[in-house]
Amino acid sequence: MMQITAAAESKSAAYPDIAGKVALVTGSSQGIGFACAQALALNGARLIINGRNADRLSDAAAKLASTGVEVYSVEADFTNSGQILAASSDILRRFGGIDILIANVGGGGLPVPSVEVTEESWRATIDANLTATFLTIRAFLPQMLANRIGSIITVSSTSGRQPSQASLAYGAAKAGVVMLTWQLATEVAPMGVRINCVAPGAVLTEGNGLSRAPQEVRDRVAAMHPLGRLGVPDDIAGAVLFLASSASSWITGATIDISGGRITG
Repeated sequence: MMQITAAAESKSAAYPDIAGKVALVTGSSQGIGFACAQALALNGARLIINGRNADRLSDAAAKLASTGVEVYSVEADFTNSGQILAASSDILRRFGGIDILIANVGGGGLPVPSVEVTEESWRATIDANLTATFLTIRAFLPQMLANRIGSIITVSSTSGRQPSQASLAYGAAKAGVVMLTWQLATEVAPMGVRINCVAPGAVLTEGNGLSRAPQEVRDRVAAMHPLGRLGVPDDIAGAVLFLASSASSWITGATIDISGGRITG
């Protein structure tokens, strides 16, 4: 009950059905991933967090554990197929399965003129975003299908919803995440597993390019959004929490644009 009260006092809504469920959030040592993990923790989930930096992962685990929930840390690169398989084997052995999967790993969206995109950078960006999402889902989906229950949330971007200043490879990869979500959700819906997607707009996170930009640049980007401000990680976490819960039990294959009104469908 204390955990649900804490959730109600934060920006996160309270979803009692999440309490006790096993939730894996990849890329959760900071930024959007950490905010999603925190929202789940405040609702009593048994948390599995992931990152590549041991110090950041340890700090995140300590903060999350202070909510009183179980937190298990997995230091692994979830863009690497071998490390994904090793991590998934460990997780499935320890927990028997997961109920909620937030596939949050990705990046590489800095502006690059398309004529300067090399084959190497193209493949690296596609792999880090689209292929990593596929491999992560593939590692845990069979167990969910066997149990005939589960909620998976993928992370796209406004750059995958309309042309943007992000690199061509990043936009293509994030658009691919949307279609991967839609097609796979349609395929597995009869087996009781739901898969949805969130597409964040310009969000201030630790260390991203926007957070390091001069204030006048931030103001200019904020003005491009009808709500007149930049996003923060909690904005994304609220939608992810909803999609993870039974409150969204009749939603699958959807992409929710979280972009301050810049994209509406």
